[in-house]
Amino acid sequence: MKLGAFSVSLAVKDIHASKQFYEKLGFRQIGGELEQSWCILQNGEHIIGLFQGMFEKNMLTFNPGWDQQAQALDEFADVRDIQAHCKQQGLQLLSEVDPDSNGPGSFMLEDPDGNPILIDQHR
Repeated sequence: MKLGAFSVSLAVKDIHASKQFYEKLGFRQIGGELEQSWCILQNGEHIIGLFQGMFEKNMLTFNPGWDQQAQALDEFADVRDIQAHCKQQGLQLLSEVDPDSNGPGSFMLEDPDGNPILIDQHR
């Protein structure tokens, strides 16, 4: 099962300081709104999301329907199908997407060490 584009979503204390830090490492902003306290940075295939005041912990994020350049894929596993697979595997979900909905949706789970994982489909 393909989960889509992978990124690390970081819960940051100061969005501007964090953005400047990662820009010094060669990342460039490809999305987000600093005025809304979030931005998406990329360096090659690597993507980092910076989020101030939105999440308690850093998390792994997968975006079904996107490739690593945030370009739409023609074929992809829908978030509802991924959620159904996770449930069939006995994984406990922290939040769920309505299985009868269409389009954008997301759900969350945690790995055995308490690391949050967000499956977030934007299309």
